[in-house]
Amino acid sequence: MLTDRLDQMESRYEEIEKMMLDPVVVCDIKKITELSKEFSKLEKTISIYREYKAMMSSLEDLKEMAKDHDLEIKEMAEIELAETHEKIHQTESALEVLLIPKDANDEKNVIVEIRGAAGGDEANIFASDLFRMYNKYSETKGWKIEVLNAETKEAGGFSQIEFVVSGDSVYSLLKYESGVHRVQRVPQTESSGRIHTSTATVLVVPEAEEIDFDLSMDDVRVDTFNSSGPGGQSVNTTRSAVRVTHVPTNIVAQCQDGKSQHENKASALKILRSRLYDKMLQEKLDKEGAERKSKIGAGDRSEKIRTYNYPQNRITDHRIGFTIQQLDRVVDGKLDPIIDALITEEQRRKLERE
Repeated sequence: MLTDRLDQMESRYEEIEKMMLDPVVVCDIKKITELSKEFSKLEKTISIYREYKAMMSSLEDLKEMAKDHDLEIKEMAEIELAETHEKIHQTESALEVLLIPKDANDEKNVIVEIRGAAGGDEANIFASDLFRMYNKYSETKGWKIEVLNAETKEAGGFSQIEFVVSGDSVYSLLKYESGVHRVQRVPQTESSGRIHTSTATVLVVPEAEEIDFDLSMDDVRVDTFNSSGPGGQSVNTTRSAVRVTHVPTNIVAQCQDGKSQHENKASALKILRSRLYDKMLQEKLDKEGAERKSKIGAGDRSEKIRTYNYPQNRITDHRIGFTIQQLDRVVDGKLDPIIDALITEEQRRKLERE
């Protein structure tokens, strides 16, 4: 029952509140940090639940007032009663959403990889456009972007770029972006004005910490090579670029943008650890079956998720059949309408499962 679960959460909330005032706990940095995070996660739900209980309490008083012989009091009580019933219904719906089990990775930073796919130079240019879109979106959220690896092309754009996005609850919003993004437009190099269709793939994985995934260096092969610029041209004569391979799974990551071999190795291992962690999560989802079906953007790189139609200023997310004529705004970083729609649909699916 809804209230049973909420009562348990409120008891835990009050327990944490008392523990955080304990001088012994206050001096324990690790413990107080853990409690603060748990307290913060519960705070919104408990605040709404307490409002809900106050409304339920006032309901009985309003019912009594609605029986009053004074017509003015009775009429006022009936109006308030109707309004309170509506607020209670809305609050119950809000609490149901808040009780949906959260993704354990929602608070994490992410590593994003964008690759130019079908369409040659235009695909690479589109990959660059997607990077700019996520950069602009990150600015609106106050997130920070750090490029780990970028392979530029002479004609412009990226054949591949990998970057970390760090900030508050990054994965909870960007996890829906994994998949094939398709663009329909007239390339700058097209003299006849013919519309081309090109694609780029996006992969978003939660940034793994050492506690998430124990990576044994005995399983990793490290190769070094010369960093290269556009078109494969060598930009230095030192073997500072690093490629790391997880031998048991053959998963590869590389980095050449750092100032040193040591820096590139650290970035490549960060990418590798996160890819292995994501693989572990995908295998877990596959076993759970129903949970995977309820998820939107479960990380399938081959799934065509979105079309960007420039001539009609239209963008369509195929997973939920969502279309808006605001492509210019979306590619400028205003992704919220699409991501909000995806979140709403995923919540609906999870509620159906509940």
